[in-house]
Amino acid sequence: MGSGVAGALREAANGPINEAAMAQGPIPLGGVAVTGGFDLPARWVIHAAAMPHYGEGRATEHSIRQAVRNTLEKADQLGCRSLVMPPLGCGVAGFDLATGARLILEEIHGFEPRTLDDVRLIVYREADRPVVEEVARAVRGD
Repeated sequence: MGSGVAGALREAANGPINEAAMAQGPIPLGGVAVTGGFDLPARWVIHAAAMPHYGEGRATEHSIRQAVRNTLEKADQLGCRSLVMPPLGCGVAGFDLATGARLILEEIHGFEPRTLDDVRLIVYREADRPVVEEVARAVRGD
């Protein structure tokens, strides 16, 4: 788990979340690993590989879509009712936020869950909120 959102997650979990995730790796590009939430207000944390290992390239449209689909499917398999997801592949991974948010929101919009009924795309930096909100309106057709 690197910096940015992953680093903040690691810090807030206040436990060996990084070690628990790394013990399941390496996971393939687009794949997911599941750990407990430790001190986070979550039962599980689904770690998604939206970008190749550091130094081996950047996130792509395909890797982002696949990571989102696999995250949604895993959350549904676990019986989750809600899911909070950052803009996978954006930021440190180098993918454009507006384009990445569109890809993510399209995958969320097209997903047919069994148990999930509340999926949210959150941002790490408040300055990113207007971009994601504008993309969300466009995906919803508002």
